[in-house]
Amino acid sequence: MIEATGLTKDYGEKRAVDGLGFTVQPGIVTGFLGPNGSGKSTTMRLILGLDRPTAGDVTVNGKHYAQHPAPLHEVGALLEARSVHTGRSARNHLLALAQTHGIPRSRVDELTDFVGLHDVARKRAGKFSLGMGQRLGLATALLGDPATVILDEPVNGLDPEGIHWIRNMLKQLAAEGRTVFVSSHLMSEMALTADHLIVIGRGKLIADTTVEEFVRRASRNVVRVRSPQALKLGDVLKDAKVTQVEPGVLEIEGLDAAVIGDTALAHQIAIHELTPVQASLEEAFMELTQDDVEYRAA
Repeated sequence: MIEATGLTKDYGEKRAVDGLGFTVQPGIVTGFLGPNGSGKSTTMRLILGLDRPTAGDVTVNGKHYAQHPAPLHEVGALLEARSVHTGRSARNHLLALAQTHGIPRSRVDELTDFVGLHDVARKRAGKFSLGMGQRLGLATALLGDPATVILDEPVNGLDPEGIHWIRNMLKQLAAEGRTVFVSSHLMSEMALTADHLIVIGRGKLIADTTVEEFVRRASRNVVRVRSPQALKLGDVLKDAKVTQVEPGVLEIEGLDAAVIGDTALAHQIAIHELTPVQASLEEAFMELTQDDVEYRAA
């Protein structure tokens, strides 16, 4: 579990994180979202003790990261996949870390196979592609079989097969009862992977809720209706905002699908489609963070 209370970080006159308070629960995948410059990376650094908060506090599994006697067994993190000794092989990079915690060589070999680096495990990490570097970073995060996993943009540079693999891996880690905290700019992937969302903008908390509730907040009450008697239905539904989007297809705002269906039945109007229109996670994110975007293209 990750618990932040009043978490604040200033860099000179710049406030990167502003009074954040949230709890990341075990057993689910929690997505960490925000526009560029929102403070996501700074927040993750504060969780891992790489920066000290100006105010507030954050703990992992009840302690500050530095207080854990064997931190790799408590927290596995991927913040920057290329932060490896470029002259070391992937296997030796993992071995060096394993030796600090008494982790056996068999665990290193197990993980190189698990992340798909078996064939290049003895090659220098400095020659790795971005995707291979990500896989090595994931192996590093999982090395100590940690209770909490913190990943910053883990699918960056991966091909579709790798993204699918990451998605299933994160769900499996959560199903095992671990705390899984993942940041990403790929909204379509977060929609498929995350159960809960923590969304920030300009260092402040915007939302701490389920994916479904976050999307619902940004969705209008619109129903798409297809009918050979669309014009007649539009005349009947005088209390709603009715828009004809194409011949035979209406978008009706202000009434739910059940009311529209019952009204059509009462007037003997045939309905071929009756679909509530919901925003995508990307649309919801854009809608709810539009006032917190720090960097905009002209």
